[in-house]
Amino acid sequence: MQPITDTNELRTLCERLAQAEFVTVDTEFLRDNTYFPKLCLVQVADDEGPHAIDPLADGLDLAPLMDLLDNPNVLKVMHACRQDMEIFYLMMGKLPSPVFDTQVAAMVCGFGDSVGYETLVTKIAKAQLDKSARYTDWSKRPLSDTQLHYALGDVTYLRTIYRRLAGELKATGRERWVDEEMATLRDPGIYEIAPEDAWQRLKVRTNKPRFLGLLQELAAWRERQAKERDLPRNRVAKDETLFEIAAHPPKDETALDRIRGIPKGFSRSKAGKSLMEALEAGMNIPDSELPHIERAKPRPATPPMADLLKVLLKIKCQDAKVAARMVANAQDIENWAAEPESTDIKAMHGWRYEIFGADAVKLMKGDLGLTARNGDIDVVELVEEDEPEADEDA
Repeated sequence: MQPITDTNELRTLCERLAQAEFVTVDTEFLRDNTYFPKLCLVQVADDEGPHAIDPLADGLDLAPLMDLLDNPNVLKVMHACRQDMEIFYLMMGKLPSPVFDTQVAAMVCGFGDSVGYETLVTKIAKAQLDKSARYTDWSKRPLSDTQLHYALGDVTYLRTIYRRLAGELKATGRERWVDEEMATLRDPGIYEIAPEDAWQRLKVRTNKPRFLGLLQELAAWRERQAKERDLPRNRVAKDETLFEIAAHPPKDETALDRIRGIPKGFSRSKAGKSLMEALEAGMNIPDSELPHIERAKPRPATPPMADLLKVLLKIKCQDAKVAARMVANAQDIENWAAEPESTDIKAMHGWRYEIFGADAVKLMKGDLGLTARNGDIDVVELVEEDEPEADEDA
């Protein structure tokens, strides 16, 4: 059960895995005290068995693993893979491909919203996971047998889960549905945050242009500092501190040191000087170039139609055995009920339109109805009856 720590051994393993139709992949990492995730273990498995790879081992070259992840002939199977994809993207400069996410597939196959790996192990692999090592420190060496047993379990049962889900998708013709969902996870843009866009992640309560301009520069400053120093953002400066500085910009270093959340003497540090430069940049943004937030216009409340659409969504998704959240969320429904002619929602496109959107349009136009019968709700087509012809002798 010892992890691979030798480059030649890793190369031999990856050459074998490159012949497989698919490999299951998982990672263990830490992110509590850093900006970037610290990769501590990589687990892979094919039909011959699971293996753990120790990226912290001295002298280990992970190039063979990176080549495997980039091999277009080998499907990489992961569960809830967004964080794993981010880690590999930071290491490789590109995303693993091709990739299959069993959480996405399970939602398409009727296992519910955001179904967990443990649930799939129980329901599909008919096994139980030992989760006692879930919250251990994966950076400490040597790793215990308990830790390794736990880690390898995350790729061992994944083989059975993948085969079951892939078979269901093929049998139901829903492979395209998963492909559409995976397209989002294959977008490098979701794993990168441009410093100048970092302010958009903050929960801002005001739309004052100059405040937003200052906040934009301050958030960009924090993002760069966090990356350069590999620290969590709130270790550089908390959100509340950025809001306070943007609302009451200090005129000099002395005033900066008096702001709550700023340590004494910070203004004289290199980071403090760069913060003051960011403030100056924010003050010098021309009025015409200041950022703004598009506030949603108040919409007339349409709870009856929204409620009907939610009922229809539940019925259609139960019939299709797909998680409702994948098709539309509550906000989507409410927005659509307020603007029935809108096409800028997911349910109006692709497979979502096939199982829900088309009927939702009919419901809003009055061509579809919901009726109660024997404790259930049925969806019925409403056919407009022809008016009777007038009696000429009347």
